[in-house]
Amino acid sequence: MSSKQEVIKLLKQADAICFDVDSTVCVGEGIDDLALFCGKGQEIKEMTCKAMSGNLDFREALISRLDLIQPHYDQVMHIAKEQHLKITPHLHALIKTLHLLNKKLYLISGGFESLIHPVADYLGIPKENIYANKLKFYHDGRYAGFDEDQPTSRSGGKGKVIQTIREKFGHSIIVMIGDGVTDMEACPPADAFIGFGGNVEREVVKSNAGWFVTDFQDLINVLDDGN
Repeated sequence: MSSKQEVIKLLKQADAICFDVDSTVCVGEGIDDLALFCGKGQEIKEMTCKAMSGNLDFREALISRLDLIQPHYDQVMHIAKEQHLKITPHLHALIKTLHLLNKKLYLISGGFESLIHPVADYLGIPKENIYANKLKFYHDGRYAGFDEDQPTSRSGGKGKVIQTIREKFGHSIIVMIGDGVTDMEACPPADAFIGFGGNVEREVVKSNAGWFVTDFQDLINVLDDGN
């Protein structure tokens, strides 16, 4: 396990930073917001908590939750267009700092691409740097499943995305930042993992992360430090 100082050193040296979205970049979970809008809020929230703590297989949990929600295309598009972006405090300032340092930024999420696009737009992250799940619908808008070829739809998938990013763009040092077990599992192949507990503090992540923070200002502080 990397020490805090080793992780900080890698963060400063990294040419690519990968962020989880739900409960990291954003407050809350996108699938919980979708479930609430579709009238299935409480049942889904309990399943999400178990999945993010590693107590359920991620793909099985995703299938079960979406089968229960049965989101319609119009509902998903309404949330994407009308949602109030609940960006985690100090995240926007951190993104600006990372951009100034010429680090390439990616969003890697077990959530849904269509709901993440507005977040990426707000943060100035290109849509092609989003790796997330894709919902499928029938011609009348009814839910038709999700793209099971997306690596983010299964446990261990975020690590596969990071390996793809490294091979495709030639990044030398990649840091993963996230709140969940699926984020922690992505290191390796990520060179370092920073656990985030500012929205949800998961004990398994806190115990195993080389550096665990609850405020993104901590990252800004070390990046602004000239040493």
